[in-house]
Amino acid sequence: MSSHASDEARVIPLRPVPAAPVKPEAPEAPAPKEPLWRDVVGDVLRRERLAQERTLKDVADAARISMPYLSELERGRKEASSEVLAAAAHALGLGLADLLALAHGRLARPAQPLRSRPLTSQPLRSGARTAPRRTEARSRLGDIRLAA
Repeated sequence: MSSHASDEARVIPLRPVPAAPVKPEAPEAPAPKEPLWRDVVGDVLRRERLAQERTLKDVADAARISMPYLSELERGRKEASSEVLAAAAHALGLGLADLLALAHGRLARPAQPLRSRPLTSQPLRSGARTAPRRTEARSRLGDIRLAA
């Protein structure tokens, strides 16, 4: 009996053969990157310090933290503990709630670049937004209202 088997070896690829890339019709714009918390809080601290025309040394001494550490906080290089944030806020005449409210206001508007936004917090117009409950705090920058 004669065999009609071929002398060719069957090749099994180890990796799948890539298909031809499909080009999208229109390139999608990348989603805007959310700012980091440390960048937002640092920016708020720096803007408040500069608005009060105070030096890093003055605020760092009042907060009982080192001047280089405060500088790194303002530049968004360090993540601060709640104790350090409270100390820095109090050194600037703010409560921790004021600092968080200002940072929240910055995060609520992610369309603009972080460093170019104004820091002032505008009071809500009556009927502009409704919330179940509001907590109010005073800052050197004006009224801050939080929806809770």
